[in-house]
Amino acid sequence: MSNPVIAIVGRPNVGKSTFFNKVAGRKISITENRPGVTRDRITADAEWRGRPFTLIDTGGIELKSDDTMWKQIAVQAQVAIDMADVILFFTDGKEGLTSSDYDVSDVLRKCGKPVVLVVNKVDDYSPDKLFEFYSLGLGEPFAVSSEHSRGIGDVLDKASEFFALGEGEADESLKIAVVGKPNAGKSSLVNKLLGQERTIVTPIAGTTRDAVDTRFEREGKQYTIIDTAGIRRKRSVEDDVEYYSVLRAFDAVRRADVVLLVVDANEGLTEQDVKIAGYVHEQGKPSVVVMNKWDTIEKDTHTIEKFEKELKEDLKFMDYFKSVYISAKTGQRTEKILSLAEEVYANASRRIPTGEINDLLIDAMRVSEPPSYLGRRLKLYFASEVAVHPPLFVLMVNDEKLLHFSYARYLENVIRGAYDFSGTPIKIQVRNHKES
Repeated sequence: MSNPVIAIVGRPNVGKSTFFNKVAGRKISITENRPGVTRDRITADAEWRGRPFTLIDTGGIELKSDDTMWKQIAVQAQVAIDMADVILFFTDGKEGLTSSDYDVSDVLRKCGKPVVLVVNKVDDYSPDKLFEFYSLGLGEPFAVSSEHSRGIGDVLDKASEFFALGEGEADESLKIAVVGKPNAGKSSLVNKLLGQERTIVTPIAGTTRDAVDTRFEREGKQYTIIDTAGIRRKRSVEDDVEYYSVLRAFDAVRRADVVLLVVDANEGLTEQDVKIAGYVHEQGKPSVVVMNKWDTIEKDTHTIEKFEKELKEDLKFMDYFKSVYISAKTGQRTEKILSLAEEVYANASRRIPTGEINDLLIDAMRVSEPPSYLGRRLKLYFASEVAVHPPLFVLMVNDEKLLHFSYARYLENVIRGAYDFSGTPIKIQVRNHKES
């Protein structure tokens, strides 16, 4: 089951990012004493009293501003509110309540989500400092000094009380996000996989405005298909509703187990398709490149080989990709998609015994020694796969600075040559042995 989500919202400059950084345990959000510094949603996984959760920091909300930047920040904050299981509403104990606080509280009361009212910057606590905040109608206010780490635990205790309210039967289905540019045929493919008209399909680009989850079963296996809005280039996004939809599509990638990148075969892989693939790669998700509308392509015996060559050229950064050539309209080869999704997910789940990976990499370094730097050469003490989804290999070495990126690439290719990690990224980290 995915982690509960806590969203931090409030007007600008009330200390949301300071709180976020304290809880996340590292400085992620930029904190500066002026409004508008945090423009985008920033997320981090954290844990409190043994319960993992995801924390989202948002830009300050100025609902009545006509400024374009503030409008975009408000849209980002609304996305976070929609995603959240619990909302932390931040106010400023030094400045007191403002009209913007009341505006935001009006929105939060209508959202139907649990809200914890946080009064930040209370360095010297006394009950009378909190009285006015009851007027927001959001229950008991919690006094906090994020800068001095006071009161944070009380807020997290309260927020975690609401986690159980959203818990039900664990979702064991394979979650498959379907992404791509507008009008690539994503919804047609979803309908074909589901066997019924569950999403609207029209020839007009941008019909799907939100990420839509649909659970279904096939041959005894459970799946969740996430149909998303088409992801346009930033300069092509003209209105707030579409901007919101694109953000939800990227969030769908983040919570998916497998991603299907649907491409219009008539157009081939475009710059925007490559950018979407890059985002999927950065998120560490196994994926399948789905070349759709294959029925409309004039073919000869070498057509697929030509397309594959172009894909390998454009997707050099993820040359592990798996591809399939289909027609969502006629159903051609669509029966292969779920099995491919299962395959790449299994590859992302693959664990290699430590002894095997040690022997493999030590032999590889004997065959092709790492380059020396200032008379020193990289030495591997041992290696281990420490995580999956995506597979993560940690190499304990004499000096992590001696690993050149090209040699890391060589080691990755050695691993891929010995084990089937097709369709999934793998990551290699190096750590100094003396620090272990």
